[in-house]
Amino acid sequence: MDVSQYLEIFIDETNGHLQNLSDCIMSLEKEPENMDTINEIFRAAHSLKGMAGTMGFKRMQRLTHDMENVFQEVRSGNMNVTSGLVDVLFQCLDAIDAYLENVKESSDEGTEDNEAIIQELNDILAAGTGNAPKTEEKPVPKEEKDPVENRFQKKYLDIDFSEKEKEELRVSEEKGMKLYGITVYIQEDCLLKAARAFLVFKAVEDFGNILVYSPSSQDIEDEKFGFDFSFYVASEAELDRMLEVAKAVSEIEEVIGEKVNYKELTAAAAKKEEEEAAAAKEAEKAQKEEHAGAAQAPAAAAQAKPQAPAAKKQNGGKPVTNRTVRVDIEKLDALMNQVSELIIAKNSLVSIGSTSDGGSSSNSQAFHEQIEYLERITTGLHESVMKVRMVPIESVVQKFPRMIRDLSKKLDKKMELYMTGEDTELDRTVVDQIGDPLQHLLRNSADHGLENAELRRKRGKPETGSIHLNAFQEGNNVIIEVSDDGNGIDTESVKSKAIERGLITPEQGAVLSQKEIIDFLFMPSFSMAKQISDVSGRGVGLDVVKSNIEALGGDVEVKSVLGEGSKFIVRLPLTLAIIQALMVEVRHEKYAISLGSIETIEEIMADEIKFVQAKEVIHIRGMVIPLIRLDQLLDCEPAEEEKESLTVIIVRKGDKFAGLIVDELNGQQEIVIKSLGKYINNSTKIISGATVLGDGEVALILDVNTLF
Repeated sequence: MDVSQYLEIFIDETNGHLQNLSDCIMSLEKEPENMDTINEIFRAAHSLKGMAGTMGFKRMQRLTHDMENVFQEVRSGNMNVTSGLVDVLFQCLDAIDAYLENVKESSDEGTEDNEAIIQELNDILAAGTGNAPKTEEKPVPKEEKDPVENRFQKKYLDIDFSEKEKEELRVSEEKGMKLYGITVYIQEDCLLKAARAFLVFKAVEDFGNILVYSPSSQDIEDEKFGFDFSFYVASEAELDRMLEVAKAVSEIEEVIGEKVNYKELTAAAAKKEEEEAAAAKEAEKAQKEEHAGAAQAPAAAAQAKPQAPAAKKQNGGKPVTNRTVRVDIEKLDALMNQVSELIIAKNSLVSIGSTSDGGSSSNSQAFHEQIEYLERITTGLHESVMKVRMVPIESVVQKFPRMIRDLSKKLDKKMELYMTGEDTELDRTVVDQIGDPLQHLLRNSADHGLENAELRRKRGKPETGSIHLNAFQEGNNVIIEVSDDGNGIDTESVKSKAIERGLITPEQGAVLSQKEIIDFLFMPSFSMAKQISDVSGRGVGLDVVKSNIEALGGDVEVKSVLGEGSKFIVRLPLTLAIIQALMVEVRHEKYAISLGSIETIEEIMADEIKFVQAKEVIHIRGMVIPLIRLDQLLDCEPAEEEKESLTVIIVRKGDKFAGLIVDELNGQQEIVIKSLGKYINNSTKIISGATVLGDGEVALILDVNTLF
């Protein structure tokens, strides 16, 4: 049997256990005597050990076994949880994570034994208990073993051999091989019985050749057996060695076996056949003599049979798990493409309906009813698919408390991370890619933002710096804010650095706004760190943040007050696939603008346009809003004559507004975003994609966030 079929499950489950362990160890550091947390860590370590053993990853199994040993002592009250123990446990998690990365890449755990970490665990174990570290213990006490000895029967003696199997046993014995019968008992709470059996077979076959299986090898592979299996093996090795390697497999409860010879086996088989034949005769005789008793017995048996499984299910059945299904993202993408085509078909019908001249009024009414029906279906299907694709950002942010703890020790700064809105949902595609930008922002706050303890005391701030990660939904966007109560951005220092690097002249720097100065921090290779460390100083960080977030159709904004702190505001679209858009025309070309960015639509007279610093603006309801002529921005042919009345779309990004002048409005439409890839050289990045309209025309999608 090939365990590679379980590899994806193993990777998924191990990721979950690692995150659970990380969260629990973080909690344990704050509450060292919380027994619920200690028990949860022990259970997670035990599960990891069992899974690693099942897959044959011996190094991972050994490391988690030693972790389990330590927590067995903590759980028993023989050891206390210390900061040093927590540090070593986090090293263990990092080592297991490294094993997991190797498994993802090559289906193998690698060759790193992590002896230093294992030695540290054993040293802690020895120091905490006052005893020398023990690697192999837990013998079963006799008083516990004796009462259940009768459970473990030599079931290999009950196997009925085929003629072929008899011949193989005879030939192997004649060649001088020793024949061994072995029965293996698996723990009843084991979930992957077939994998356990496969690992036993693999271990035993290093010493000999398995000749007989009971049940058959195919039934074992299909898990069509209880919690025991038997086999016969021909080998030159001693029995004890084979029993030892079989027992070493995780979640094997007992292994029993003995040396046998061919004559005794066949004689026993013949005797068994005779006994079965005699029993059959007796049964037939009893059936003839006692018709009534025989009729009642099956009825009683039939009545009793359903009760036993019911009792077993009530007491020892499998626990109810989460009613969720893991879905391959590629399957969801395929479903999304089907929905996309359905929406395009709907738009085609709408287009046909709007241009149809003939037909009776009743036909026209029926046609429009069908359009409405199709629209309801596609909208419902769209919403359903969106909900399937939406996942909480918790899966990304839950690793950050551990990261901040490590940075606190590395940078020798006291800091605490506060997170809210972890249940805010985003498109799975966005969630998968937002982790790295958020990690950069948090590391930036920890290293550049927060001051050292002495400076914080002088400024009257608490010694422990605060970093906040807050997520919430705003319209069709999700906002993620990363803020700190640190030093803030020293714009004068940033400006000096930019002048020093020749990015601007002192004269240009004198007229720059705070936003323009802060934007230098998002340039590649621009770093304010005074020295290079493994945390920062290499000039990669904020430029990666900006490029990754823009690639997702989002943007990042910075607010900072020197001496008080900084706030990075990341704005992301809820989904990247289907959006509600306003269709507009500029010089007879059609464009789409996301409704999420639009504040209002205004009709203004041309003579209402004013100029501020040589730029066109309009004054609406107490606000001065800059105007952007889309025809100029998109390099369209200039208009033959200026219109007296202009259509202006007021768009918003955060607390900033702009007015887009367009020629025509074509109404609202649900559109499917298609990526342009590398088809065009989009230097301004204002075009974020394209969509296919109902009449087959292609309309470009404008990303108004790039205009601010």
